[in-house]
Amino acid sequence: MAASRSDFAALLRAWRDRLSPADAGFTATDGRRAPGLRREELAQLAGVSVDYVLRLEQGRAKNPSAQVVGALARALQLSRAERDQLYRSAGLLPPRDGTVSTHVPPGIQRLAARLGDVPIGVFTADWTLVWWNAMWSALHGDPAVIPTAERNLARALFGDGAAHASMLPVQSERGPDAFEASVVADLKDAVSRYPADRQLDRLVRELRECSPVFAHHWATRTTAAPHTTDCKRIRHPKIGDILLDCDVLVVPGADLRMVTYTAATGSSDARKLDLLRVTGGHRSATALI
Repeated sequence: MAASRSDFAALLRAWRDRLSPADAGFTATDGRRAPGLRREELAQLAGVSVDYVLRLEQGRAKNPSAQVVGALARALQLSRAERDQLYRSAGLLPPRDGTVSTHVPPGIQRLAARLGDVPIGVFTADWTLVWWNAMWSALHGDPAVIPTAERNLARALFGDGAAHASMLPVQSERGPDAFEASVVADLKDAVSRYPADRQLDRLVRELRECSPVFAHHWATRTTAAPHTTDCKRIRHPKIGDILLDCDVLVVPGADLRMVTYTAATGSSDARKLDLLRVTGGHRSATALI
C-alpha cells in the first residue's frame, strides 16, 4: 500500500503540473513559477483543503475516499483511463460500468471554463452536481459548503437535508409540478438504465419514504419529458429577484446535463448578473437549480 500511495502522489503532482490554469477557469499571471495549477487551485476545484492536497502529494495522507479521488480526477480533467489509474493507485476499484458516471470529459470542462460569464453547473444522470463555475456559486452560493452526498437536485427539491434547507426561492414559468415531475421522470429513466447502481437505488428509496410529493410523481410519471428552455425567477439575498433563461444541454456519450443561466444583453437582469460577477454573490449556500 505504501508503494500505491507513492504512485498516487506522483500522479497527482504530475497531472496538476500538466493542467493549464486557463483550461481550469483561472487567469494565468506572470508570478507563476510553474505552468500548471497551484495546490490551492486544485483544492478549490476538488472541494478539499490545501493542506490535504499537500499531504496527498507528499504521500502522508492515507486512504483517500472514492469521493475525493473522483473529485480530484474531475478537477484535473483526466481521461477515463487516467481516472481509473488514479483510483487504482489509491488502492480503490474504479467506478464500474453500469453505474451512473460522475466523469466529466476534459473537453466539457474546458468549454464550461471558457464560458466564465455564464452560471454553469454540470449534473450526472441522477441529477448530482459534479462541476460548477464561479458564476454558479455567485448565483446560487458555493456548493462546496453542502455535504457531497447532498449535492443532488432531487434531494434539494424533495429531501429534508442540507440541500433542501438551503434552497433559494425559485419560481419556474412551467410551474412547480411540471419541473418536479420532469426531475422524477429523469430519475425513473436513470433507474431503468443503471439497475446496478446502489447509490441511485438508495436515493430513490429515501425520497419515496420521506416525500409524499416525490412518491406521487414516482407512481404517476411514466416517461421523461424533454428539457426545454425555462424561465426562472430566483430571489437572491443580495440583488433581489433576477429573471433568467435556464437551458439544459445534454452531453452526448457522457450522460451529463449542463445547466446554464443567461439574460438578454442590456436587460436589467443582465446587469444584475454583471453585479454578481463583480461581487461574487457573497453567499455560502446553494439552491442547486
